[in-house]
Amino acid sequence: MAVPRAASPRRPPALRWPGLLPPPPPLLLPLLLLLLPAPSEGFGHSVELAFAVEPSDDVAVPGQPVVLDCGVEGTPPVQITWRKNGVELPESTHSTLLANGSLMIRHFRLQRGGSPSDEGDYECVAQNRFGLVVSRKARIQAATMSDFHVHPQAAVGEEGGVARFQCQIHGLPKPVITWEKNRVPIDTDNERYTLLPKGVLQITGLRAEDSGVFHCVASNIASIRISHGARLTVTGSGSGAYKEPAILVGPENLTLTVHQTAVLECVATGNPRPIVSWSRLDGRPIGVEGIQVLGTGNLIISDVTVQHSGVYVCAANRPGTRVRRTAQGRLVVQAPAEFVQHPQSISRPAGTTAMFTCQAQGEPPPHVTWLKNGQVLGPGGHVRLKNNNSTLTISGIGPEDEAIYQCVAENSAGSSQASARLTVLWAEGLPGPPRNVRAVSVSSTEVRVSWSEPLANTKEIIGYVLHIRKAADPPELEYQEAVSKSTFQHLVSDLEPSTAYSFYIKAYTPRGASSASVPTLASTLGEVPAPPPLSVRVLGSSSLQLLWEPWPRLAQHEGGFKLFYRPASKTAFTGPILLPGTASSYNLSQLALSPPCDCRKDEATNQTSTTGIVIGIHIGVTCIIFCVLFLLFGQRGRVLLCKDVENQLSPPQGPRSQRDPGILALNGVRWGERGQLGRNEKRVDMKELEQLFPPAGAAGQLDSRPTQGAAAPALCEETQLSMLPLQGCGLMEGRTTEATDPCSGLAAAPPPPDGGPGLLSEGQAARPAPAPVTQPARSGH
Repeated sequence: MAVPRAASPRRPPALRWPGLLPPPPPLLLPLLLLLLPAPSEGFGHSVELAFAVEPSDDVAVPGQPVVLDCGVEGTPPVQITWRKNGVELPESTHSTLLANGSLMIRHFRLQRGGSPSDEGDYECVAQNRFGLVVSRKARIQAATMSDFHVHPQAAVGEEGGVARFQCQIHGLPKPVITWEKNRVPIDTDNERYTLLPKGVLQITGLRAEDSGVFHCVASNIASIRISHGARLTVTGSGSGAYKEPAILVGPENLTLTVHQTAVLECVATGNPRPIVSWSRLDGRPIGVEGIQVLGTGNLIISDVTVQHSGVYVCAANRPGTRVRRTAQGRLVVQAPAEFVQHPQSISRPAGTTAMFTCQAQGEPPPHVTWLKNGQVLGPGGHVRLKNNNSTLTISGIGPEDEAIYQCVAENSAGSSQASARLTVLWAEGLPGPPRNVRAVSVSSTEVRVSWSEPLANTKEIIGYVLHIRKAADPPELEYQEAVSKSTFQHLVSDLEPSTAYSFYIKAYTPRGASSASVPTLASTLGEVPAPPPLSVRVLGSSSLQLLWEPWPRLAQHEGGFKLFYRPASKTAFTGPILLPGTASSYNLSQLALSPPCDCRKDEATNQTSTTGIVIGIHIGVTCIIFCVLFLLFGQRGRVLLCKDVENQLSPPQGPRSQRDPGILALNGVRWGERGQLGRNEKRVDMKELEQLFPPAGAAGQLDSRPTQGAAAPALCEETQLSMLPLQGCGLMEGRTTEATDPCSGLAAAPPPPDGGPGLLSEGQAARPAPAPVTQPARSGH
């Protein structure tokens, strides 16, 4: 096969220098990517190493000699060896390496007793100072001939009719089939006799002299075999009655390789004799080149191509009518792998990137693998394969990467290979790799990377390039950031929280790059979650439902919540209650109750005591004074009730910044305005108060919608709620509430320091928290 000459060295992509860093000197990139002149002998394939002739598949006769061809071009001295089934084949008296590189097996043998078989896959291996190449695989098989597994069968036919005999036998190479009648080869010049290569004999327009015994004869280089005899009996002419057209034998499904011949059989009967025609199921024309009809309806396609693949339809038509019968068969044509684009030999400075491209086509589509000096090359480290292995990229090349690289394309129809050489240009005096590379997490999105100068040749350093990628990502997702030569640390930002990253550094000079430093790993810190808003829904006289927005990222990182609660009049918290990160609600039940506040009963008691005193003073005016005092203290009772309601609606006493001025409005007046009304007798509509706070017996009629920071009047004792993260939160100093009235509203605050709310993450200061709050946390930080 022809091997393409190497292309001129191509310039690798330039580095991108950030705008915040000083730009490189004007001559940096031309000098950095300068390629040394090629050796005087040039870069053509004649001075490298390539195959001029490769071995081919063959079938050998046991006991006979076999020669496998191999021709190599390249700069001498060239050493040629052979492999069998991937193992180097030692030279012996049984197999000899010829002067031109071919291999001769003197007496081909099959495995018998303890002797090995010469069957297998053979490769020619050539090596010189540039590297090593391996030829395509050539499969050598022994010639064989099996027994007939289908013998011809006796047949009876009418004069003018059709007779068909068939035999089947397997062999290597494919046997040649001929036929004998009464032990005499049939006359192939008789147009009524049609022989198909697959072992079929068709006789049309039967006559009495066609009667006899027919034998199938199969032969190849291994053997000759003769089938059983089959007698053909031809009877008198038919009645001449009309017979519907019928297809006696239709086309079979075939799978062939390009350049072979396809035989699609179609035998039709009927009276009058039907007309046989062919078409493609997809409607495309069959064409005329290489197409012929053999006998009365067999389609022969010689030198098939991939375009001939399709479903072929045989139709038997009654002459002069639309009456027809059809049969169909599929033809699949495979094509061995062949190259559309060959890899080109290249030269690159050390520390840069080398890329080879190899594109192959075939049917079915071929699989591409790469070899380095004859050994399979897989992805990993600084080697990357992309685009279904059609592109090989080697980053940060060094002297150890100098070799011959081969692209091998293979499918079920065959294989092919192409090679190219990589020359690594190494300049003297380049700096060594940067030392003491360290990476320290700064935040959830930043990592600070620091390093020290190389030990030698540091005067020509013009900058450093930091290579960054996620530790779990493949090398091809790596990206770079350039740093000036006077900087020995760099802050990498825009990273993802709680993610491990890999870093390494190279020093650049006008003549090339240093080797890569030792890579180092660092993980960004966990992201601090924001507290979701907490809503409270009253479920009953002793139960509440807590609601908050779910946070999917908390569940992804196996985080969760801690829930604390306590009556506002007490200092000790109950909890923690551990909740998963997927939770968005929780029900508190069996909350402790204080005796209900029957302020109207206190009013009645005051009325009774006052009336008794008045009666003791003057029995004669009891009724008049009683009526006056009843009205007087009745008004006082209303004032007391309004005072109690104000205490219930008052926000928790705390810093002004912790109050929500718009959390609740009464008669359209906000808290600040309502405080002003309180100094003017606190004018409140009693009917509206009764709607907001019904009697204790009507607790079950409360609105069940979530309320923000409001309490159920039936729960006369306050309950403080606090949602804290499982881990990674700070100790929060909560405010305390002086509960002087058992009817004060629901308040919320975080637990005191002795309540054990959670762990304090490194570097996180304690701070007060709003109440009530839910604060998700992520475990592991």
